[in-house]
Amino acid sequence: MKNKIIIIAGPTACGKTAVSVELAKMLDTCVVSADSMQVYRYMDIGTAKITQEEMQGVKHYLINCIDPTENYSVSEFQKMANSAVTEIISQNNIPIVAGGTGFYINALIYNNDFNSVVYSEKTKKELYDLLDKNGSEYMFNMLLSLDKEYASVIHKNNIKKVMHALEYIKNTGNKFSSYNEEEKNRKPYYDARLYILNRERSLLYSLIDKRVDKIMQDGLVDEVKHLTESFTLSDTAKQGLGYKEIIDCLNGNISLSEATELIKLRTRHFAKRQLTWFKNKAEGKWIDMTELSAEQTAKIIYEDVTGWINV
Repeated sequence: MKNKIIIIAGPTACGKTAVSVELAKMLDTCVVSADSMQVYRYMDIGTAKITQEEMQGVKHYLINCIDPTENYSVSEFQKMANSAVTEIISQNNIPIVAGGTGFYINALIYNNDFNSVVYSEKTKKELYDLLDKNGSEYMFNMLLSLDKEYASVIHKNNIKKVMHALEYIKNTGNKFSSYNEEEKNRKPYYDARLYILNRERSLLYSLIDKRVDKIMQDGLVDEVKHLTESFTLSDTAKQGLGYKEIIDCLNGNISLSEATELIKLRTRHFAKRQLTWFKNKAEGKWIDMTELSAEQTAKIIYEDVTGWINV
């Protein structure tokens, strides 16, 4: 029998964090974060990182694990998440994995092979230098010329995916779409129950806008100032939503009001891409939270997994 895990996914600001905490309390277990930015120390406000108070005594893994000088990739997530899941299972508990990064979640479920991917800091630096010099559209067009198949299934503004694919191509000489096709045929490594949370679109966008207003009021500008003055931010960290816009603002490229509106716009677009990814590439149970509280949603999941856990 495969080890069992529960996964709570969905777009940003839909309520995953609160639901995962409520469910963890019901099951007396722990939560593993599948968020690509909350793993960073000192990046609290812009990532809407869960607080100690919000954790309500539930142990969380993969929060505040690395410094913002370090790059964080799907392979790093996979190693750390597997370790956390193994530890929780050894305590006879069912791990709850919570996050909106679908690529990371799939990497955990299917235990994708990243050992065959050759990494080179030299290649990464060369590509990010090109990005800084020429912009994201230039990099997307480069990917389009090298791997049309992969470029056609991602959004041109998803610079993390664009850069990751270009790194793979430059380091291996092979198309990233070919690698993805091989990985797609893998069998699940875990017996996973996936729940995808969502809300009515206009409500979700309203929640996103309110979250952005809150992080601005909570001091995002000061947080970014501190980060840029104290650290040489990794390429991964400085590309985080909210951080890159405020960095542009601090560099005098855009005004603060423009940065705020840009964060809202890009976060809404990000949420839309997340939903598209889960609709097209994930097999799970969808739960509309529009009329539900976090506790009610957790109870629905709890009742659904109870029989499965005991099999």
